[in-house]
Amino acid sequence: MRRIAGIILAVLLVGGVVAAVVAGRDNEETGTATKTVRMMIGSEKAEFFADPDVVEALAAKGYTVQADTSGSWAMEELDLGGYDLAFPSSQAPADELAAKYGARKPLPRPFYSPLVVVMRSSTASVLAANGLATLDRGRGGTLKMGAYLDAARAGRTWQQLKGADRHTELTGTLYVATTDPETSNSGALYLAAVSYVAGGDRVVSSKADLERTAPLLRTLVQVQGAQKSSSDAAFRDFTSGVGEPLVLVYESQIAALLREGGEAAGDMVVLYPDTTATSDHTVVPLTDAGRELGELLSGDPRLRQLAVRHGFRPQGATAEFTRATEARTAYINQRLTGVRQAPVPTSEVLREMARRARG
Repeated sequence: MRRIAGIILAVLLVGGVVAAVVAGRDNEETGTATKTVRMMIGSEKAEFFADPDVVEALAAKGYTVQADTSGSWAMEELDLGGYDLAFPSSQAPADELAAKYGARKPLPRPFYSPLVVVMRSSTASVLAANGLATLDRGRGGTLKMGAYLDAARAGRTWQQLKGADRHTELTGTLYVATTDPETSNSGALYLAAVSYVAGGDRVVSSKADLERTAPLLRTLVQVQGAQKSSSDAAFRDFTSGVGEPLVLVYESQIAALLREGGEAAGDMVVLYPDTTATSDHTVVPLTDAGRELGELLSGDPRLRQLAVRHGFRPQGATAEFTRATEARTAYINQRLTGVRQAPVPTSEVLREMARRARG
């Protein structure tokens, strides 16, 4: 009896080993994640990497990711030892990180997003009535940067604008609320766009340029008081009804919100500054695994589709974004008609601009 039991146990053990081998092969064939990649990312991409469909798509290619978040311009101050890649929200901080860690170029740039300004319909109507904006879509239009900067230089208040007295929430100095330009990408890119317009469509590149634009930038930043460290926090405040009247965010955040449907957008209006800066989300590979993942994000059709679902514009493929936002053109300027792209100063100049703006 013992011998029979031993034979049965041996058969079961062998069967278990075979089953494990077969399961292992099946896992390999179905793409079960086998390589863990650690990332430091801008907070605006946290929901993308937390999306179960993104997790599944990465696992199918043999990857699982662990993501920590930071302001894009604050990444340079962090110790990224042990990380496989950094993923800031634009090319300037990415170039700094690449130089610091000796990352090989070209750097993968999977997707991008222009900066926009969100507000309520009553606020948009006041801006349009005072020549600061045009409303040419059902729920959107264009912010006239030249007129807005003239109003900022003059220290105009909402109370001085025609029609604002009918809206009790419109009080105090007129300004666009942004993130901290010393730590956050969107705040820094805002300064890039503003300085370009204020400088007569010239990129700030010299000490004289810095001196000339610093007073206006200081006015635009210091009137805000304490600033958020991330666009994600600023956007959450706006959507919850406690934000400022005018808030600078990424178009991707708008597109992702609209995808949720229902009452998600509420009474929101989206204005595209007629001169803006685009956020090129750029991967800085710190290891071979980091570069592999960056290139996968750029080229894999499923991951590109998921990036669009989260509101990002994949590099080199406007058709994907156009199809995905076809039903939301009341808000989204699909082809960025009437929008100029402001060149961004070097990271060194942009950091100095931010430092002076913060005072």
